[in-house]
Amino acid sequence: MPYLESLRVFVRVVELGSITSGGRDLRLTPAVASNRIKELEGRLGARLFNRTTRNLSPTEVGKVFYDHARKVILALEEAEAVVADFSDHPRGTIRVTAPLGVGRRIIAPLIPAFSEAYPDVDVRLRLSDRNVDLLEDGLDVAFVLGELKDSNFKLRKIADCDRVLVAAPDYLSRAGLPKTPDDLLKAHNCLLLRFPRSPEYFWTLQTDKGPRKIEATGRFDADDGDVLTQWALEGAGIANKVRFEVAKHLNAGDLVEVLPETPPLPAAFGCLYPHRKFQDPKIRLFVDYMSSECRKRIAR
Repeated sequence: MPYLESLRVFVRVVELGSITSGGRDLRLTPAVASNRIKELEGRLGARLFNRTTRNLSPTEVGKVFYDHARKVILALEEAEAVVADFSDHPRGTIRVTAPLGVGRRIIAPLIPAFSEAYPDVDVRLRLSDRNVDLLEDGLDVAFVLGELKDSNFKLRKIADCDRVLVAAPDYLSRAGLPKTPDDLLKAHNCLLLRFPRSPEYFWTLQTDKGPRKIEATGRFDADDGDVLTQWALEGAGIANKVRFEVAKHLNAGDLVEVLPETPPLPAAFGCLYPHRKFQDPKIRLFVDYMSSECRKRIAR
C-alpha cells in the first residue's frame, strides 16, 4: 500500500507540476508528498524529477515511468469501480472542474447533497474559466459552457443557456444606448473574457439575417467572468454574460439588457468525461445527478 500511495503522489505531481499541488490534491502536506517521491526514487534507484528553485519537471526516466505508473493507477481504479458496481456502494474520489461563474452558482451548491447521498465519494472541485485538459490534468468530469465539441470525450449536454449583453445605467447615460450591433464597434467599451488560447475574440449575435459575428473590442479584458460582471456593475462597459449569472442584477436594475432584439447566441452547457470513466459507478451517478439538478437550477 505505501508503494501504491507513492505512485499516486508521483502521478499527481507530474500532472499538476509541483509537489505542493500534487500533495494538496491527495490531502497530504508538502513534506509528506516530498518524502513519498524520495522513497519512490530510492526504491527505483533513479531520479524522477529535475528540480530547480522555480521549476519541477520529470526527467526522461520520470516521463517513461509516469506513462507506466498512470496505467497502473487507472487499472486499479477500474478494478475498484467494478467491485463498487457489484456492491452498489460507490467510493473513491471524483475530480471535477467548471467555469468560475457556473461553478459558484450552479455546481458547488449541488455537491453537498450528492456527498450526503454517497458519503464514501469525495468530490474535489476546481474552478477556472481557462480551457483545461482532462487527461493531462487528471480530471474525471469537466463542466463546460460554450461550444461543446471534443471527439476524444463523452459529452452530456445539459441545457442551452440564454446570453445577454448588459451594462450599468450609469455607463449607458455616458456612452449612449446602442441601437444596432454596429454601434458596439463605434463608441463602446466591450468587456472581454480572454486568456491564452481563448476562442472568445468575437461576439456572435442573433439577427433577422442570421448569426452575425461582431469583433468586439475594449480597453479591459480578464480571464474571470465574474470580474467582467463587476466591471459592468461599476459602469466600465458592456459585458456578454449568461443570463442566470446576472439575473439578480437585471432584476434589481443595477444592470440593463442592451440590444435585446439582437441578443448573443445561447451558450450550450454540458459536461465532458473520458469514455472509460462512465464505466465507474461513482462517475455515472455523479453525472446523472448533476445533469438533472443543473437543469432544475438553470430553469429557476
